[in-house]
Amino acid sequence: MKKEEIKVAILRIEGTNCEQESFDAFKRLGVNPEFVHLKQLLGIDCKKGEKRKLEDFQCLMIPGGFSAGDYIRAGAIFASVIKSKLSRQLKEFIEEEYPILGVCNGFQVLIELGIIPGIEKIMSPVPEACLTVNDSSRFECRPTLLKHENNGKCIFTRKIKKGEIRLIPSAHAEGKLVFPLDKQEQYIKRLEENDQIVFKYVDPDGNYAGYPWNPNGSIANIAGICNSIGNVLGMMPHPERVFYKLQHPNWTREGLDNNTGDGRAIFESIIDYICKRF
Repeated sequence: MKKEEIKVAILRIEGTNCEQESFDAFKRLGVNPEFVHLKQLLGIDCKKGEKRKLEDFQCLMIPGGFSAGDYIRAGAIFASVIKSKLSRQLKEFIEEEYPILGVCNGFQVLIELGIIPGIEKIMSPVPEACLTVNDSSRFECRPTLLKHENNGKCIFTRKIKKGEIRLIPSAHAEGKLVFPLDKQEQYIKRLEENDQIVFKYVDPDGNYAGYPWNPNGSIANIAGICNSIGNVLGMMPHPERVFYKLQHPNWTREGLDNNTGDGRAIFESIIDYICKRF
């Protein structure tokens, strides 16, 4: 598939607020992103010609924000509507190995959908993990350092070397990843064995560290994980906010180089994968 033929759905409902940065990240790389409201996929309150199907796109991104006001739990309402109406289409989209990226609130939605961690099933009937309130009990908005842990399964990070550290900012109140308390170690072991851990929070020396380097208290310092196929990635930090180097807080000290930000490679990896795979 040629780059200019690729269509990306930036899915949104009331409360999402990072869709523009997400749209721009894809647009700058020469593909065709489109804002798609969930109602368009459901065929509700649409004008003629506005209805969309998942099969119209080669990539789905669920952006950050506070969908439906984060009532009940972050991402829960967004996920429940998707799951009740679009489960079959979403499963087929994943099984056909099209990529889905969920960032921040999008990660929360993927967790609520039961798609992440996705160790044994494409979509679990109930969530197998939770992104709960940060250990600090407050909204954390700060630069975070992420170490790339994946060995190649995740299609979103194939342009990032194993062990490389990237600065990607976080902004969330409910980002602490936990699994069922009596099975946490079991889940971590399975994720490691399946090569599903993608990013971990580290300090400037590359060590796994606590607060503030780990802004939420996630188990095993996990910042991002993929499903067992590698075509669905959920991560709390925002790669779309560091597409350019000048968006980094330290660019005046380190210089702009070619003005490539640490988040750009994730979007480039998606496009490269689609071009080669379809």
